[in-house]
Amino acid sequence: MAQSLKSKNRRLFGALILLVVAMTGMAYAAVPLYDLFCRVTGFGGTTQIAQMPSGKRIDRVIKVRFDASLNGSFPWDFQPVQREMSLQVGETGLAFYRARNDSNAPLVGTATFNVTPLKAGLYFSKIECFCFQEQKLDAGEQMDMPVTFFIDPEIVKDRNLDDVNTITLSYTFFEAAKPSAGLEKITATAIAK
Repeated sequence: MAQSLKSKNRRLFGALILLVVAMTGMAYAAVPLYDLFCRVTGFGGTTQIAQMPSGKRIDRVIKVRFDASLNGSFPWDFQPVQREMSLQVGETGLAFYRARNDSNAPLVGTATFNVTPLKAGLYFSKIECFCFQEQKLDAGEQMDMPVTFFIDPEIVKDRNLDDVNTITLSYTFFEAAKPSAGLEKITATAIAK
């Protein structure tokens, strides 16, 4: 009887260890899987990445607003150069965000992004964006960073988006936890303070 109880306890202990290992593995897989899901579906206002411009314009005009914020006490000044623009659906837009390192040391930042209304994320496509790479600014350095985008003409086929006349593109800059080696700027518009 005691041997049988020990055997059951060992099996239970082994099953619990296996369960903990499986849950840990699922936790590590959840982030990249969620990121993939958001990029494919536009869930949560996640924008799409396009290799080239749309090539097709539609008469419908949508206003795009630009928003910028910083995470916590990150010592940069960060704002859109222009607050909004109106574009035809399918037309390529070019907007700039300006960042300035107000600290006395070089800093590397990375930007997260989304669009609102969230349901428009599936149709907001970026061709080029400063948010695709980390950005390094020396102490006092300022830089205008571009984002090239369009609103996918497929938006007109989605009856759920008939009421969308304005889309807000938002970025939040964070200090990069572990800056990439060999970091290069994506733009040559850096200006000394």
